[in-house]
Amino acid sequence: MAANTLIPEARVDLQNLTVQCPYCWSEIEIIVDPSDPSEHFIEDCSVCCRPIHFHKIIQDDGAIELIAKHEDESYD
Repeated sequence: MAANTLIPEARVDLQNLTVQCPYCWSEIEIIVDPSDPSEHFIEDCSVCCRPIHFHKIIQDDGAIELIAKHEDESYD
């Protein structure tokens, strides 16, 4: 029987960002993973429960840009 070996996992520091809901205009907190430089995801507003479409971009200087749109808007 082989001994159990622990494999260290890469540490990812998640970041909290505050954004404004495009439906109810409430400020909500979103947790993002800065390890992926560009990502699209959908998360419901914690106030009005409407689906917010997010586009996350990591800038060259490490700053995170998070664009929040409602379902009828595009990312053009």
